[in-house]
Amino acid sequence: MTSIFNKIISGELPSHKVAENEKFLAFLDISPLVMGHTLIIPKKEVDYIFDLDNDLLGEMMIFAKNVAISLKSVCPCKKIGVTVIGLEVPHAHIHLVPMNELIDMNFSKSKLTPSSDELATLASLIKAGVKI
Repeated sequence: MTSIFNKIISGELPSHKVAENEKFLAFLDISPLVMGHTLIIPKKEVDYIFDLDNDLLGEMMIFAKNVAISLKSVCPCKKIGVTVIGLEVPHAHIHLVPMNELIDMNFSKSKLTPSSDELATLASLIKAGVKI
């Protein structure tokens, strides 16, 4: 079954991309915990992140690191939190979340509802700083 992320990869669904190469895509979460909440996905559809082969998983983390560096420069925060939950979409993904407090990583709290224009502006700022 094709996941929502495959529809984003193919362009069938819109997204606010911040980085992309032949293997991975990074885009802003449209219902973020905090502004800047970014998802990193492999273009290869694999449900469980630890089912990715070692090389691809390592490359995915390096890709995420490069996005996180730009994200931290654009979104004032103490650190960029990293989490893998993987229950909501059957496609491996990493959450990058700008955080100043532990509560910023609480996935049970209410999500923000930024406008598409706000996300587009933020995405362009992050994208400008990504070195892939």
